[in-house]
Amino acid sequence: MAGILAWIAQSGVVQGIIIGATLAFLTAILTLNLVARRLTTTDNGWSSIRRCGRLDNGVLARAACAKALPAVNVFEEAAYWKTTRDAAGRPLTGAQSYLLHFPPGQLPPHRAFWSLTVTDTVGYMVADAAGPAGIDDRVELAQGADGAVDIVLRHDPPPGAPQNWLAVPSGRFSLMLRVYLPGSGILDGSYRVPPVVRAAELATAV
Repeated sequence: MAGILAWIAQSGVVQGIIIGATLAFLTAILTLNLVARRLTTTDNGWSSIRRCGRLDNGVLARAACAKALPAVNVFEEAAYWKTTRDAAGRPLTGAQSYLLHFPPGQLPPHRAFWSLTVTDTVGYMVADAAGPAGIDDRVELAQGADGAVDIVLRHDPPPGAPQNWLAVPSGRFSLMLRVYLPGSGILDGSYRVPPVVRAAELATAV
């Protein structure tokens, strides 16, 4: 075994194969990332890929979608948005408190259900959440006098009843919004997911 390892270490052919395979792998990753960026649309800080799951996608588009959203449905069946930044483009972090403000009647339109989930930056559920890390349309959300809905995003429970509270980790995190059987406003592009705003800045503006 030692002799084989020594031969591999000294063999220019084997080293060339290893180097070539590594470069090919890195090139493939960079290519798929580039294709995914070209397919991605971003609005109010939320990114989505509408083309995933379509039969007319080419090989590169299919591979890029599989890398970005494994086992994704077509957009007409399930719409996905993701953000890792607030309205000002700063990374989301548990050191801040945020508000996601849905104007009256502007919760995600759907014919099935929607859900909003907090994850780490890789996409896994958060490990140090002090409360619920997900919320959906089955939850009875508190509304303002005008019917608007504010979802509070912070690490610690907010003062009073934390009915619309989503617990975020102490460090950086991301948000994933899923809408199943999305409504016409989503399908025609007229619906916009509201931006994630720092609560302190929103209070100052008011």
